[in-house]
Amino acid sequence: MERASWPIAAMLFLAACGRSGPAMPGVSLPAAQDHAGRWEVGLGKVLSTKNGGQIFGFAIDQNGDDGVLASSRATRKSFVSNVSVETFDQDSGKITKSFALHVGRRDQYTVDGIFDNDIALVTHGITPKGRLLGFVRYEVMNPVTGQKFTGAWSPPEKDTGVFETAENQSTPTAALFGLELKNQDQPDLIVSNIAAKTSRVFHLDPNLFELGDGPQLAQYTAANEAIFALSPDGGARKVPPVAPLNVLIDLKTGRETQFAGLDEGPYGSGLVNGLAVDSSTGVAATTTEFNAEVEFYNLKTNTPITAVQLPCTGSASQENSGSGIANDPINHLFLVSEYAYCDGDHGSAITVYDESGNFIETITGFAFGLGESAAALNPSKRMGWALGGDGFTELQQFFY
Repeated sequence: MERASWPIAAMLFLAACGRSGPAMPGVSLPAAQDHAGRWEVGLGKVLSTKNGGQIFGFAIDQNGDDGVLASSRATRKSFVSNVSVETFDQDSGKITKSFALHVGRRDQYTVDGIFDNDIALVTHGITPKGRLLGFVRYEVMNPVTGQKFTGAWSPPEKDTGVFETAENQSTPTAALFGLELKNQDQPDLIVSNIAAKTSRVFHLDPNLFELGDGPQLAQYTAANEAIFALSPDGGARKVPPVAPLNVLIDLKTGRETQFAGLDEGPYGSGLVNGLAVDSSTGVAATTTEFNAEVEFYNLKTNTPITAVQLPCTGSASQENSGSGIANDPINHLFLVSEYAYCDGDHGSAITVYDESGNFIETITGFAFGLGESAAALNPSKRMGWALGGDGFTELQQFFY
């Protein structure tokens, strides 16, 4: 799952900061799998933005060496920012070009994602002089290695804010979750070939796909489906708990199929924090808030596989729950981002599982924020990049 667009991302962060719950005391840490010297597991290079600004979305090409991020640095003058879009090299961790440079109050960028054939979508927020409210347009980089905007993309419904994009760099069909900002935030599933500038929209049930229900989006390309995982009760601690809901949507017809998710623990699962899918196997995995679990599902049969506790947690360890989750479809692994690993004294971490729920390893040393989004992976390199560092101005390279 890709990162939420600004300003929606800011609202999610503020909401996440209000979460609280019982934490588990520290226990002995699990041992990592021995890779017998075949590759080095752990942290790599640190990438800082060229203008020293905060990162608002980033993505990497899973089939190449390039990446892209958006940056914004506040200046001494109120509400004036130094903004840019920056490309970088995955291996060296170096910025290769900074463009779309603006200083002022008018412009803001957010990277929505990289799609098939190294095509990036970037949200461009524009606030005209003298106005409090602005509008968005969508810039396209085709390809990212060109290091510039090459055109624009328009959603099928006017004044749509892209909230979330599904991770998919293997087919031209992209799945995006959007809100019609001037139509009572009507939720939409947008199906688009961004390069060809063709799109269609499926209107979603606003009573089900509410922001408070935390819908997470992924794409099951083998079945030509999008999948949402959400919490119908907004993650409230209800007795009895309301189970999470998984919704599969046919990207050709819009037909929906639903099945209940696992809902274990004294308070149930709470919000679904993350979702990822391995389209080659039809396995999906989610992370949930109240019980600090990772749940695994078979999308071919719409049935659970298993649920496992994150290391050092119990079924009510809300503060140690996982957030974003990424899939490696080559090595068939799921990588879970954890803001407070184990007792919290170990900082943040990424814990790796195979698709049967077996623990593989934990990589420590990260500095995540609450509600950390999924890491961006290049499976052929067994490399990833994650947001973190000083004031969210850095990306952290890692190997798994």
